Amino acid sequence: MTLVASTTVAEVLLALKIAFLVLLYLFVLRVIRSAGRERQAPSQDSMILTPAAAAAAGLGRSGARRKTTRLVVQRSPSLDEGDEFPLNSAPVTVGRGGQNDLVLNGDEFASARHARIEARGDGVWVQDLDSTNGTYVNGGRVVGAQRVKAGDVLRVGETDLIVEED
Repeated sequence: MTLVASTTVAEVLLALKIAFLVLLYLFVLRVIRSAGRERQAPSQDSMILTPAAAAAAGLGRSGARRKTTRLVVQRSPSLDEGDEFPLNSAPVTVGRGGQNDLVLNGDEFASARHARIEARGDGVWVQDLDSTNGTYVNGGRVVGAQRVKAGDVLRVGETDLIVEED
């Protein structure tokens, strides 16, 4: 009787091992299929507008001249007062490190990568890049991405930059 019981237990364990491997295989297959679907661009989410429809939605090119935005140095230990830095479609990084677009060598309170400023279609946005001393707009600390407008004072370290538009 012991031989029958041990054979039955061994067969049950073997059946459980096989069932586990089959379930594991199905799980891996499902993950791979799911990842493959995410990589494919969904055709239902894309939309192509005619030029007339884009103009009606306010997305087309208008005859009006687009505003140019720039940063003007108001006060800085490392930059000259009145220096101007134009903002275009490319983000501008500000900080002490040489990899930045706007380098603040002599500003001891600026981090190596302090802030990113980006002109978008809906305005100019500033984002603190986890700097030690923070980035400020008109005296208020920037949390996340914050929209700035003409006349706002942006403080990075000990450098004050004014946002100006034409």
